[in-house]
Amino acid sequence: MSITIIIIIITVAISFYAWSNESVQYKLMLNPYQVAKNKEYYRLITSGFIHQDYIHLGFNMFSFFWFGQAIEVIYKSIFGDLGSVLFVALYILGIIVSDIPTYLKHRHNSGYNSLGASGGVSAVIFSSILFYPMNEICFYGILCLPGFILGALYLIYSVYMGKQRRNNINHDAHLYGALFGIAFSIIIRPQVFVTFFEQVATYRPF
Repeated sequence: MSITIIIIIITVAISFYAWSNESVQYKLMLNPYQVAKNKEYYRLITSGFIHQDYIHLGFNMFSFFWFGQAIEVIYKSIFGDLGSVLFVALYILGIIVSDIPTYLKHRHNSGYNSLGASGGVSAVIFSSILFYPMNEICFYGILCLPGFILGALYLIYSVYMGKQRRNNINHDAHLYGALFGIAFSIIIRPQVFVTFFEQVATYRPF
């Protein structure tokens, strides 16, 4: 069984359990105020294993399934057994790092809460894009574009929506998770930075 599947099973199980117990869900979600006041740093990790509802859970896990399995294979083919460790590190650290800006921004706001694996999923997706920028990604199965183009549009959208603050979606987690995925990939495989631009340079829209 792949690590991707194992993480999905754990996430689904914890999310379902949290839905049946509100006190558990609250203890696991990211509340920056509680992290700062009571040093509950574990929330930076546990918040990535619970979700708001079926749609939130399904979208994150569906995305993670497709990109997670791909990047897991890439890491293992390059690094061997170490690839599994690096893959888990990419996902978990993606969750943590993407939550840090949110923590710093809202640590004095006791009413702010955040949950979901978006930071880790974004890290995995953008690591995949860095290795295979020309692979097409389909948005809702309708609009299909090379990964590097859709990725760039996604970053712009996340920055814009993060500034607007029109809804409760943590767009900052999407943005910083994506940036972490790019940085992590370059650190463990510096050559990918060069090959990325070599592949992008061959792109012809028509």
